[in-house]
Amino acid sequence: QEQLVESGGGSVQTGGSLRLSCTTSGNTYNANSMAWFRQAPGKEREGVAGIDHNGDVTFYADSVKGRFTISQDNANTLYLQMNNLQPEDTATYYCAAAFGIAVLDPRIRDYYNTWGQGTQVTVSS
Repeated sequence: QEQLVESGGGSVQTGGSLRLSCTTSGNTYNANSMAWFRQAPGKEREGVAGIDHNGDVTFYADSVKGRFTISQDNANTLYLQMNNLQPEDTATYYCAAAFGIAVLDPRIRDYYNTWGQGTQVTVSS
């Protein structure tokens, strides 16, 4: 029943920053786990960062550690702060949530049953 909508994508030069937002129709704490995934042309969708209903970070992809920060408010918004962006970060970014599902591994996309439409991030050198 929940709906997710991403925003904040755009074009930026290498080293720049963007903040992605994911708004939900309900409270983000209703989800067992939430995460950001991304997919570039010709590549598989990969997990970027995850957070549980307590606000504890569950994972970061090795490629974004130290540069990206996932967080959420106490209502209905999930964020991904992206700093020092690199061309390799270019992808469509998706917000995902697991409602009513026990997430054993937050890096696995099949655990998430609700997805946004995606927001494009393009990093140029």
